[in-house]
Amino acid sequence: MELVEVWLFVASAARRLMRGVRGCQPAARRLLKVGAVLSILPLTAMVARAQAPEAAGEANLKLPDLSQVSFFGIDGHKLLLFGILFCVFGLFFGLTIYTRLKNLPVHRSMREISELIYETCKTYLITQGKFLVLLETFIAVVIVLYFGVLLHMDAFRVFIILLFSILGIAGSYSVAWFGIRVNTFANSRTAFAGLGGKPYPIYKIPLDAGMSIGMMLISVELLMMLFILLFVPADYAGACFIGFAIGESLGAAALRIAGGIFTKIADIGSDLMKIVFRIKEDDARNPGVIADCTGDNAGDSVGPSADGFETYGVTGVALITFILLGVKSPAVQVQLLVWIFVMRIAMLVASAASYFINGAIARARYLHADHMNFEAPLTSLVWLTSIVSILMTFVISRAVIPDLGGDPTQWWKLATIISCGTLAGAVIPELVKVFTSTESRHVREVVTSAQEGGASLGILSGFVAGNFSAYYLGLAIMALMSIGYMVGQLGLGNLMIAAPVFAFGLVAFGFLGMGPVTIAVDSYGPVTDNAQSVFELSLIEQIPGIHQELKRDFHVDANFGRAKDLLEENEGAGNTFKATAKPVLIGTAVVGSTTMILSIIMALTNGLTENVDKLSLLHAPFLLGIIAGGAMIYWFTGASTQAVTTGAYRAVEFIKANIKLEGSERASVADSKKVVEICTQYAQKGMLNIFIAVFFAALSFAFVEPFFFIGYLISIAMFGLFQAIFMADAGAAWDNAKKIVEVELKQKGTELHAATVIGDTVGDPFKDTSSVALNPVIKFTTLFGLLAVELAVQLTATSGAMITHVLAAVFFLISFTFVYRSFYNMRIRTSEGAKQAARAAAD
Repeated sequence: MELVEVWLFVASAARRLMRGVRGCQPAARRLLKVGAVLSILPLTAMVARAQAPEAAGEANLKLPDLSQVSFFGIDGHKLLLFGILFCVFGLFFGLTIYTRLKNLPVHRSMREISELIYETCKTYLITQGKFLVLLETFIAVVIVLYFGVLLHMDAFRVFIILLFSILGIAGSYSVAWFGIRVNTFANSRTAFAGLGGKPYPIYKIPLDAGMSIGMMLISVELLMMLFILLFVPADYAGACFIGFAIGESLGAAALRIAGGIFTKIADIGSDLMKIVFRIKEDDARNPGVIADCTGDNAGDSVGPSADGFETYGVTGVALITFILLGVKSPAVQVQLLVWIFVMRIAMLVASAASYFINGAIARARYLHADHMNFEAPLTSLVWLTSIVSILMTFVISRAVIPDLGGDPTQWWKLATIISCGTLAGAVIPELVKVFTSTESRHVREVVTSAQEGGASLGILSGFVAGNFSAYYLGLAIMALMSIGYMVGQLGLGNLMIAAPVFAFGLVAFGFLGMGPVTIAVDSYGPVTDNAQSVFELSLIEQIPGIHQELKRDFHVDANFGRAKDLLEENEGAGNTFKATAKPVLIGTAVVGSTTMILSIIMALTNGLTENVDKLSLLHAPFLLGIIAGGAMIYWFTGASTQAVTTGAYRAVEFIKANIKLEGSERASVADSKKVVEICTQYAQKGMLNIFIAVFFAALSFAFVEPFFFIGYLISIAMFGLFQAIFMADAGAAWDNAKKIVEVELKQKGTELHAATVIGDTVGDPFKDTSSVALNPVIKFTTLFGLLAVELAVQLTATSGAMITHVLAAVFFLISFTFVYRSFYNMRIRTSEGAKQAARAAAD
């Protein structure tokens, strides 16, 4: 790329960035401008001195010619072209279920509520979309400087890499939008189906919605990656994979963090009204309920959809990167690449087949039943998919790679390693249910503790459940990774460098072997949660002549009390399965990031031939990086929770001032939208602080010393894994303890109920904000680290260590400023009237 072209692009990007931050708060605007300039100007000094650099790690990944190896009598390139047909099948599958859900019967009162929820969700997503454009500008500047300035790639090639980073963000954003649209169809249809008094329909509709999202999500992701693999020139493809993964990771991180903050502000604001005013769950007079429903979708639909899309893609990119860097034989590279993509396609088919088989069994057992355990068919679906996927793994591995690099035994070894991950996708949910299910002894212990000692003992008991879950899940993940490691020792090292790390990547790949089903059971939760709210908000029971209308128009003999009980019971199952998916995704992030970290290590050590001694606790920067990573994880947890705390305070303040309990059937739409606006405002503030701090911390620590940064990446993965599992499962235990009190014990409005509601509000940011957002943050930092650390190495080589260390200090100061702001600028500030009232009460 010519220097003038680089300057023009950077200047243009800087102008767009300055325009983009005008909508932020003044202080944030100033800091963003400073950060943008500081991330550009020092590097331009290097441009004048930079010589043509040597080939650098991931930037020069070049795909081998897929047509050089034949499979089933046709070359690898043509074989994977058939995979596009399966992706189209997956898209058709998802759209078919979407259309069927849309056409299900629903009463107008319920449809109006679900459409109002969708309208507020649209407003939220549009706001988030604008914010994503701003964040992409930061990444675009780094991409241009790294690929264009440092590596002297031509303008068109840099544009292609930028384009795929934008496609990554667009992919995360679009599947999140699709997920919200499907779920807001399904919530009112589920609520209406409950009027029939049978449990089967209100189980089937949320699962269909989740499966639609899962198939669409995985198909779109796989289609995009196949396009890069098959149609992008080989010398562009490696960098495009990296750009695509960074883009989708950025989109997922933003949507996960902001969605998690939004949903818990709304949830806490709505829930606390039950204690303050002694009103029922989802009381239509409460302006916070619509915001709560919007939050269920923003946090539990948008976030997981974008997160699942990104997790699936990033894990694949990690494996592709490792294969190209760690495997020397081009023929073996082709065999492994084709095998991995064929496996991905096969697992899409396995999920669809398992869904139909399990659906037939569930229909035969429960269609006419008056009672059912809602968790049972979901559990059987997970296990059936796992078993089918494992069987297909061995069959396809035997067919595709019967002889890998001259070794006829590697096919079953690789299949075994992947199966460890696929098995984890079924075992981990079972372990999670031990600590989070409404039938769990741990959750029962939370209820008993709250009965005897109030909210304080209930909260402590939830902490116990979370800590024990981290122990058992940690050992389970370790055991399965150990099996993968031991099998990987059986000759895999003859084909590649650091075979055990490739084995860990395959375990992560196996975690996602039943991706559509994992997404489906996760998406089950927000639909069941919304369905109960839609039922209450519709006020359908109060419509004159409603029984006759339902009988005449829908042939339904409505039983409103029975419908409420079923919807509440199904919500408990949804809570449990929302909890089961979280450790699977965080486990995938951590195991997959191990593979990506090794890719960085291989670039820094020139294929493990130099500086290997620096990957040791005896190398002080490496140890210091580990300490820095732990600090970052705990700050992140506090910052995200603080955003929820302050936002919830503002929401409660508004609701208390505007709720009308006398002479009103429901809250005004204007008041409901105002609560949504408050939630969005604090979600954006929290997200801004967190993203800028994480972004500049990654730059700073990469510039301190490369192996300091490696220690940092390993640390955030390890600390993040256990922090996320603990918080997710403790929060789910508190949530389902409240559900037992409401559904089983029928003690709404009692002191016990108030105690469990308090526990639930403590658990809300645990399970749906901090824990779930750690997953994309870990992956974004690792992926961005691919560019950041090489940027630092190149700058040191061309301009000396002094400027690198100065920049590290400057970037750290920017990061620390936003860390400081994440609490001190997000504190609860009471109005003067409230302060005077508090002083008067104290006097």
